Amino acid sequence: MPAMDSEEFEQLVVEALESLPEPFAAYLDNVEVIVSRRPSREQRRALGLKPWQTAYGMYEGVPYPERTSGMLVLPDTIVIFQEPLARDFPSAGELRDQVRRTVLHEIAHLFGISDERLRQLGAS
Repeated sequence: MPAMDSEEFEQLVVEALESLPEPFAAYLDNVEVIVSRRPSREQRRALGLKPWQTAYGMYEGVPYPERTSGMLVLPDTIVIFQEPLARDFPSAGELRDQVRRTVLHEIAHLFGISDERLRQLGAS
C-alpha cells in the first residue's frame, strides 16, 4: 500500500469520531483531537516509553472521574500518532480498524479507564 498522506489519515480519525454513539460524542465537546506524525520527546517521556517502544495515541487532561464541581480544567487533548500506526498496520483495512481502536482507547482514558483495565477488557 502506498504511503497515506496526512489528509487521508486525518479522515480516518474523523470517521472514527463520527462513528461514536451520540451519548458518547456529546462528552467530546471540550476535547481537541490532533493528529501528529510521531510522539515528541516530551510526550514519550510523559508516556514513560523506552527507546524501542512506541505509542499510537495519547490522552492529556483530567479524566471525568477525577473532576470536582467548580473545578476549572483546560480542554482535554487526544493525540493520534500517524507514523507508528501507518508503519505497523500497512493495509488500508487494518489501518482503519486500528485508528478507530486507538481513538476509542484514548477516549476511554477521558472516562477514567486505565490501560490495565482496558487490557482486562481486551480493548488495549
